[in-house]
Amino acid sequence: MRAQIWSSVCLTAFMMLTTQASAQTDAANPYYSAAQTELKAKLAVQPNTSKARNIIIFVGDGMGVSTTTAARILAGQEAGTDGEGYVMAMDALPFAGLVKTYSHDSQVADSAPTATALMSGVKSRNSVIGVSHLAQVNSCASAKTAHVDSLIELAEEAGLATGVVTTTRITHATPAAAYAHTPQRDWEDDADLPEQAKAEGCIDIARQLVEFKHGDGIEIVLGGGRRHFTPQTLADPEYGDKMGLRKDGRNLIADWKKAHPKGQYVWDAKGFAGLDLTAKGPILGLFEPDHMQYEVDRAADKAGEPSLADMTALAITRLKSNPKGFVLLVEGGRIDHAHHAGQAGRALHDTVALDNAVHKALEMTDSRDTLIIVTADHSHGLTLSGYPARGNPILGLAKDKDGKAIKAADGKPYTTLTYATGPGAEINKPRGDISTINTEDHDYHQQALLPAPAAAHSGEDVAVRASGPFAHLLQGTIEQILIFHVMRHAAQIPSP
Repeated sequence: MRAQIWSSVCLTAFMMLTTQASAQTDAANPYYSAAQTELKAKLAVQPNTSKARNIIIFVGDGMGVSTTTAARILAGQEAGTDGEGYVMAMDALPFAGLVKTYSHDSQVADSAPTATALMSGVKSRNSVIGVSHLAQVNSCASAKTAHVDSLIELAEEAGLATGVVTTTRITHATPAAAYAHTPQRDWEDDADLPEQAKAEGCIDIARQLVEFKHGDGIEIVLGGGRRHFTPQTLADPEYGDKMGLRKDGRNLIADWKKAHPKGQYVWDAKGFAGLDLTAKGPILGLFEPDHMQYEVDRAADKAGEPSLADMTALAITRLKSNPKGFVLLVEGGRIDHAHHAGQAGRALHDTVALDNAVHKALEMTDSRDTLIIVTADHSHGLTLSGYPARGNPILGLAKDKDGKAIKAADGKPYTTLTYATGPGAEINKPRGDISTINTEDHDYHQQALLPAPAAAHSGEDVAVRASGPFAHLLQGTIEQILIFHVMRHAAQIPSP
């Protein structure tokens, strides 16, 4: 019995010593300490169930989880710090979840139905905007009875201020979902409309923006796409060799000015800088005839362009004067375009630009009354793989801890970032040797598995991150349509 007691005492003492040693080791471990700090921060977060005075939803078009991971590493590396452990503004938002992005008729969606899901809370078909799944693609007749209200329309009817900011054409799918209703996302101006669609009463997207009739109208509209608002006889103010696209002879920019005599229209950096934010009228800014420049190309723009963060800051400054609050949609739309081109570098820099806009919004608002959401409409087929060493340039060749390029089974090196589909694939010949190619050049096309003129979207879940009133509802794995309903609930926006 004594032997058993002594054995038990010895075992207990040994376990105590081992535990103390382990605790001392853990306390000195920077990863352990960092996790403890993060735990304390998480425990301090409490759900906010107050009414949201303001709502800002950021949409990174095509910004899948692999994109945000790679962009985080890029941002950290360019800041001269640890890229893998870097924390972007969107990373710091306290609530997060995963979002299902399938559309009514497709496993892999395009931006039209996903933007409709975010802005109107219903699933719809690929290619259609602002209408339900009952609308058939290209059918104006079916779309007439399938109209769904957008959050921007509902907010205007409730007396809130509203804004739409994007780096794409303002008539592109995601921004259009804020104000337009069409069975075909490509009908951006009247020249795109088939005769049958015109006969059935369909109106092009640009005209729908100018003729928007909810509330007192959208206060802030900033993006690209001048060509869809001007006639084919009118030269662009920035590029004299480029003409408008409208066949109906209408100058919708002139029509907008006439409808808003107190409004301000700008098309370049000088005009943007000179905007009077104390004026009561709306602001329309169209900075390119097509999409705005990629972030890495913006400084070389002929007439100059504001950054996405600049446009976001201006929108918040102008909109927050409304005593009832505001709803603002901000899209980093060219992330998607760079991915389609197979240019991961441009996509990642535009993702960082979106994060800079999120940072600006967090600085300018109060989480006690402002719901901020950061999400994507869909993902892209970008992969991050190959076991590169920590700290390896995210846009470079995959290299081991000794700086030696890792080789694939064909004996050739590869980059950390590759695409499932896209223009970077080789057709009917062996994969190219990229040993001497500068893969960090902005014009480089990452290699792809399947050849295609443009890289395709992908259908996996995307992330949603949020802070502010009712942000805690955006956790777990959710349907994309829930995001609209959470925003509307948080702001207590009624039906019209």
